[in-house]
Amino acid sequence: MMNSREKGKKGEREFASLCRDKGFSRVRRTQQYCGNTGEAADVVGLPGVHAEVKRVENLNIYNAIEQAKRDSKKSGRVPAVFHRKNYREWLVTMTADDWFNLYRESELLNSNYRSDNDE
Repeated sequence: MMNSREKGKKGEREFASLCRDKGFSRVRRTQQYCGNTGEAADVVGLPGVHAEVKRVENLNIYNAIEQAKRDSKKSGRVPAVFHRKNYREWLVTMTADDWFNLYRESELLNSNYRSDNDE
């Protein structure tokens, strides 16, 4: 059976591979050192995003978001938790404020998208 540290590394590599498959070719796992004082994200290469990666069956999402928020303070990047369970798809969790900020800046909002209330 795999220990949690090894499972974490495997999840980070898996997520980095997913990012590359989606066209983010520079995404890679960071080297995790004890007492790391630099960028503490699990993976780097998603511009503007501090990625906390969790590959566990039972996740306390609020603890994970707090960790991402705390670790992203130095960089100023948007904290996001990318997570999945066995046999499930990857999900991303972030604060609603951060989501609305990203959405406001997105191409979707600037496209021809219309909601039901726009008529």
